[in-house]
Amino acid sequence: MPDTTKAPPGVDIRRAESRTSTRVGWLDSRHSFSFANHWDPGNTHHGLLLVNNDDVVAPGTGFDTHPHRDMEIVTWVLQGSLVHQDSEGNKGLIYPGLAQRMSAGTGILHSEKNDSWQLRGGPSHQQPVRFIQMWVAPDENGIRPGYEQAEIDAELLAGGLVPVASGMEQHSDSAAIRIRNRYAALHVARLLPEGAVALPDAPYVHLFVARGTVELEGSGVLRQGDAVRFTATGGHRLAAVEPAEVLVWEMHAGLAA
Repeated sequence: MPDTTKAPPGVDIRRAESRTSTRVGWLDSRHSFSFANHWDPGNTHHGLLLVNNDDVVAPGTGFDTHPHRDMEIVTWVLQGSLVHQDSEGNKGLIYPGLAQRMSAGTGILHSEKNDSWQLRGGPSHQQPVRFIQMWVAPDENGIRPGYEQAEIDAELLAGGLVPVASGMEQHSDSAAIRIRNRYAALHVARLLPEGAVALPDAPYVHLFVARGTVELEGSGVLRQGDAVRFTATGGHRLAAVEPAEVLVWEMHAGLAA
């Protein structure tokens, strides 16, 4: 349920503890929207964003090969590393500061494992991997599957909002990776205490506090796992109370009815 405490019109605060979760021996996954066996017809998406999963995967385990279709999937690692392999022949190691996008298109099979030693050789490790996986609807279905990754850690250290994944024309030269939706962009910021950013002004904005504590202008304190869904309101100031990392989706369209 939304948290309406102190929230002005168009600002829908969702606390971390309100998320549904999937917990098995190797996985602790927290879902911001309806996902898998957790279905709520009143919580299926915001704007173009359908999935915002906060996943922790134990070492030596992960998601075995499984299919996707007609979805733009962006993965952002916060701790540890994740090995991606897919049926198009793509293979990559994703770690903090590296953005990854997979376009499922007409259909793709892929796996995601916490077993980087399989690529690098050497002994196994005991570190879990934590990552946020986000799905947005593409502009059109039936496109050719695709994959892209890019390292952007240096820019993030500057403390401002960085366009990480975008299909918007205004980010054509600045976004690290491209997604197949011209109305959506993911921004990431790493903020030191008292560092602040202005959130985008768009019909739909989704803010997720990946770690740390921040204060949202007019709405109070947000902590790790909290999210805010903005509708027809934007430009809010966000300031760090302690070192923080935030993920912000700017969306200039919603899903068609």
